[in-house]
Amino acid sequence: MLPPSFSWEMVSRRLALGQAMILVGWGMAFAAENTGPVLAVGSRLEAAADHSRLVFELSGPVKASAHPSTNPARIVVDLPEVAFRIDPKEGRAPANSRLIKSFRYGQFAPGRSRVVIDLAAPARIIKAESESAGEGATLAIELAPATQAQFDAAAAESAAALARSEPASTETAPLFGAPSDKLVVAIDPGHGGVDMGASGKHGEQEKAIVFEFARALAAKIEAGGRLKAVLTRNEDIFLPLSERVRIAHANNAALFLSIHADTLAEGHVAGATVYTVSAKASDAEAAKIAEKENLADQAAGLDRKEDAEQVGDILFELTQRETRAFSAQFSQMLISHWKEAGSLNKNPARSAGFVVLKSYDLPSVLLELGYLSSEKDLARLTSPEWRERAAGKTAEAIEAFFAARSREARAPIKPPLRPQ
Repeated sequence: MLPPSFSWEMVSRRLALGQAMILVGWGMAFAAENTGPVLAVGSRLEAAADHSRLVFELSGPVKASAHPSTNPARIVVDLPEVAFRIDPKEGRAPANSRLIKSFRYGQFAPGRSRVVIDLAAPARIIKAESESAGEGATLAIELAPATQAQFDAAAAESAAALARSEPASTETAPLFGAPSDKLVVAIDPGHGGVDMGASGKHGEQEKAIVFEFARALAAKIEAGGRLKAVLTRNEDIFLPLSERVRIAHANNAALFLSIHADTLAEGHVAGATVYTVSAKASDAEAAKIAEKENLADQAAGLDRKEDAEQVGDILFELTQRETRAFSAQFSQMLISHWKEAGSLNKNPARSAGFVVLKSYDLPSVLLELGYLSSEKDLARLTSPEWRERAAGKTAEAIEAFFAARSREARAPIKPPLRPQ
């Protein structure tokens, strides 16, 4: 007979604690034999009337540096590289949290990790430090309420200090790939690292789903033998939007394909969508998706930057017009091949002002594989069999696109008609 104090919730909590302690112990043993990163195996949020504390359970101590930032209001905590082994659902703050709306974490740059805390109200940093705890350690980030004026002043002071101490360039990733005599396709798995992207209701992460698809697609392209594939990121790491395009240009890419899998409030919307760039969005849904994707840098704690003005000379205009025509041509080619995969959106060809598609001289397309908010799409996106089939069709579309361009380049130029 079970005791009166027994509850399955109690058992669940104890099992979870036991698993966490095993992970911490494993992390300590691992650290003793290797020089790998510290492990984060759990987190908790403690909310009170006069303060909020976000605590991470670690396998060892780390040095933390925190600062406030605006647009939107948040606290950014920089760390040495930390391997986060935490359920993404833990990033949702409880309803009684007055200061913290949500938080996310991940690799920010080689050897560096970051925690970004979205604020529900202005806050000041009381402390952000790591302390030893038994065989492991904790990282505690403690915040207290502040006035808007206090928060804005602290954020401005922090921004000025960072500008003095950091180099002007935000390039964080090395270039991948070696020079090739083949045409290069740049495949851009969206999001990564601290920028987690969208999440499914069971904890599925967009950044992981699109990365696996990008790897499968690269393998299909390389297997064809005629083209070379370059991934903008080869691991779970954050990349600024401009860096993704820079890597494509540095590798002399002839085509740029960005891969995403977003969420929508309308759970019934399903199927793949192919986007090209345009100054005015083709529809309201495309505008919402582009707005969300263009905030990727902010999700990682970078300040918003206005788009650089393009040079308005005739050569630029002609090149841009030709590039967008090629982008539209590839978009139609991709949609045609995806019909065989049987999972197209009812309106698959759309356009909007995506930052990663704005290169004036590189044909660029964004492929939305499907929506994590759709049960049908989620089943497909997490199926290895579907991934292989869809990646194969995408590779076929890319091959057909370059074959068509090659035929156009070889076609004889017709002489102009003589006036009658």
